[in-house]
Amino acid sequence: MASSCSFTSPLCTWLVAACMSFTCGSRDPHQPPSVLRRYTNNKREGLSAARRRKLSAKCGVGGEVVNGSLVSSFSGSSHSIQSLMASCLPFEPCNEYYSSVSSLGFFGDNGFSSFFGSNNSTATLNRRQRRLRLNRVTRSGEAMAVAVQPDEEVTTKKKPHMKQRRVVVTGMGLVSPLGHEPDVFYNNLLEGVSGISEIETFDCTSFPTKIAAEIKSFSTDGWVAPKLSKRMDKFMLYLLTAGKKALADGGITEDVMNELDKSKCGVLIGSGLGGMKVFYDAIEALRISYKKMNPFCVPFATTNMGSAMLAMDLGWMGPNYSISTACATSNFCILNAANHIIRGEANVMLCGGSDAAVIPIGLGGFVACRALSQRNNDPTKASRPWDINRDGFVMGEGAGVLLLEELEHAKKRGAKIYAEFRGGSFTSDAYHMTEPHPDGQNFDPQLDLPFQSELSWNLIASWVGVILCIEKALAHSGVSREDVNYINAHATSTPAGDIKEYQALIHCFGQNRGLRVNSTKSMIGHLLGAAGAVEAIAVVQAIRTGWIHPNINLENPDAVVDTNVLVGPKKERLEVKAALSNSFGFGGHNSSIIFSPYK
Repeated sequence: MASSCSFTSPLCTWLVAACMSFTCGSRDPHQPPSVLRRYTNNKREGLSAARRRKLSAKCGVGGEVVNGSLVSSFSGSSHSIQSLMASCLPFEPCNEYYSSVSSLGFFGDNGFSSFFGSNNSTATLNRRQRRLRLNRVTRSGEAMAVAVQPDEEVTTKKKPHMKQRRVVVTGMGLVSPLGHEPDVFYNNLLEGVSGISEIETFDCTSFPTKIAAEIKSFSTDGWVAPKLSKRMDKFMLYLLTAGKKALADGGITEDVMNELDKSKCGVLIGSGLGGMKVFYDAIEALRISYKKMNPFCVPFATTNMGSAMLAMDLGWMGPNYSISTACATSNFCILNAANHIIRGEANVMLCGGSDAAVIPIGLGGFVACRALSQRNNDPTKASRPWDINRDGFVMGEGAGVLLLEELEHAKKRGAKIYAEFRGGSFTSDAYHMTEPHPDGQNFDPQLDLPFQSELSWNLIASWVGVILCIEKALAHSGVSREDVNYINAHATSTPAGDIKEYQALIHCFGQNRGLRVNSTKSMIGHLLGAAGAVEAIAVVQAIRTGWIHPNINLENPDAVVDTNVLVGPKKERLEVKAALSNSFGFGGHNSSIIFSPYK
C-alpha cells in the first residue's frame, strides 16, 4: 500500500488541483494558468517554451465543457476516469492527452482498484521498477499540465487602481462621569476634575469597594422614547443618547438625513458586558415565576441590540452589528467601522462603545477578581496610573460614539472635520484571560527590548503582544513612528498592567523627542467597553484644541517610569502630529488606533 501511494500521489494531486481550478470555467483570472506546476518538482518546471507550444498546438482549444458526476466517474474503468478528468477541463482534450493517461497503467482491466493499492502486485515491485513507474507518472503529469493551458490570446480585465478612501471624524457624542457634551467633558479633563465618588445608586456597604465613576444625573428626554426608556438597560440608553448626540454634533439634521444614501450608513457600537441589569432583574423575577420576567429581557441584554435599535430608529441599512472584546471593545468597533468606509461599504458610520456595570452584580464580580481599588476614604485619589501606591482600577460607566465619514462625502455636505482617522490594529496575547505568560514563550529574542535586566521574563512576555499591535497599527496607518508625539494610554491603575504598557510604549516611541503620555482613566475610571471611545474623543479634542489633559494622582511615580515622558499634574500645550490610543481587554485582546490632524 505504501509503495502504491508513493507513486500515485502526483496524479491525485493533479486531479484535485485541476478539478478545483477549472470546473465550470471559474478559474480566477489572476491565478497562474497551470495549477500543476506548483505541485511538480523543479526539473519539470524547466519545460521549454518550444515544447509547450508544440503540445498546445496539438491539443487546441475547442469543444464543449463536459459536465460529469464526480462520484460516478470514480466507479468505472479507464473510460470513466478519463471522463472525470475531461470534465475538469474547459476544452476537449486531444489524443495525446488520452494516450498519456492510458500509459500510466493505473486504469487497465483492474479498473481503479489497483490505483488505490488493493492489488498487491504493486507492493512487490522492486525499487528500480517503482522508480521507473514514478518517472512515467511525473512525465505524464507534465504533459497534462501543458494540456490545460488556456489560449494565449485570452485577456483578463484588471481592476482599475483606486485611491484609498480617507476617513475623518465629523461628530462626537458621549455620556460620561464628567459631562455629557464633548466640550464640557474635555474642559473638566483639562482642569483635572475627578468623576470618581461613593456609589449612590445602591447599597454597597457589604462590599470592600464602595466607589466608582458613577453617572449621577442623566436624562433621555429628547433622545429616547419614554416607553423604551422604562424597558431598556442603561447601556442601551447611554448608547442611543450618545449616538444621536454624535449625529447632532456632526450636523446631520433632518434635511441632511433625507439626502443620505441610507444603504451606505451603518452603526457599529459595542459593549463589553451588555444589559447586565436587565438580565439580573430577569433572574430575580424567575425566582418567583417565569411569568414575572420582562419579555424584552433577552434582546435587551444582548450586546448587539443597542446598535440594532439605533439603526432602526435612524433607518440606516448599512453595516450594523456589535463587537465585544471586553475593555478593548470600542477600539475594535472604531477600526472595523473605518474599514467599512475604506472598502466602500459605507460612507458614514456611527461607532464606539457603551457599558453600565455599576450595579451589584458588576461590582461584586470585579471585587471577586480582586481587580478594584479599595481606597474608599479618598475616592478622587483612587485611580492613579503609574503611581507606586496604585491598588487597582476604579469602575466607571458611560458611552462614547464617533461619527466617521468618508472624506469626500464629508466635504460635499460641508461637514466640520475634527480629525482624520489614520488606522489601527489588533493582536492577541493568546495565553490567559487576565494573566501574562509565565515562561516568556511569546518573547521574540529578535526584539531589542529595553530594561531587560530590570524586568521579569513573564512581564517581558506579557507586553510583546502590545508591541506587535502598535507596530501593526503604524504599518496599517502609514504614520511614521517619529510623528507620534501624543499617546492616550490604556493605563488602568493596576500594578502590572501600567508597567506592561509603559515599557511597550518606550520600546516603540522612546526615541521620540517631545513624546507625551497620559491616562484619561485617572479622572473617569475604567468605562470598560466604552473606555476606548470616550478616550478617542479625548484624543480628538486634544488635536482640536492643542491642549492635553494632566495625569492626576501621579504623586510617587513607579521606579521604572520616566516622568519626562508622562504628562504632569497640569494640562500642557501640544501641537499633536499624530496620536495613538490603546485599549486592552480581558482575554488578551490588544488594540491600537491612530488619529492625526486633518490636512
